[in-house]
Amino acid sequence: MEQLKVDWLTDGLIDFEYKKYVLLAYLKNVRANFDDKKLYPFMSDMVFHYQNLMTIKSNKSLLYENFPKSISKADFSKLKLTYQKLVEDDDLMLEIESIVEFAMPKFQNALEVGKEIYEFVENNLEFVPVGVTPIYTNEGYLFLSQDVSSDVNIYQYQLTFFEQSNEKFRGINTQFLKREERTLSNTFEHIKLKLVKKFANLPNPATYAIVSKQFFPLPETLLPIAKRLLVRNISIS
Repeated sequence: MEQLKVDWLTDGLIDFEYKKYVLLAYLKNVRANFDDKKLYPFMSDMVFHYQNLMTIKSNKSLLYENFPKSISKADFSKLKLTYQKLVEDDDLMLEIESIVEFAMPKFQNALEVGKEIYEFVENNLEFVPVGVTPIYTNEGYLFLSQDVSSDVNIYQYQLTFFEQSNEKFRGINTQFLKREERTLSNTFEHIKLKLVKKFANLPNPATYAIVSKQFFPLPETLLPIAKRLLVRNISIS
């Protein structure tokens, strides 16, 4: 099972043994991907489901503001309406509560494993500004490289800003541009100069290289963690 439905808890047959089977099949797939050091989208997916379970357990209500904004309004309405109907059925509520009690520690354990992998990957990343860093760092270039390979994956990045619960957050969008080979003559600095000549809209771009000491899957692990590392470093600079 690749993904767990947004409304897996209330979708279809509400039966403890059936939901247990669904959840364990999903977590088995998550663990298999974790064994291959593939973290995403599984980490963010599990955080979403775990937060939903906590909401149900503590409030016995699925409120709009408790869900990530990436969920559509249709999903919000469906989840809330379904749950409101279930609240009126004591037997179903008892069954759901049993499923929640079983599921929460399972998600906790899987998230702990994912967190350990995340920290291991991050500890193997080196963050290096390339050339002189300008004052404006909200957009520029990100170079991703792994020591086991001479390939450099080049991305253009742009920071985004959004508010949630009266707090401001920074996000990041990246666009893959190309891949180059890093050599003694084609250094990070030289690659940056070529980008400056090619893209006139960024004459003095902030440019950062993130080098991994080990090999990790690029789209599922290295890129998402590198993006978070980049946002954090820019935020404190």
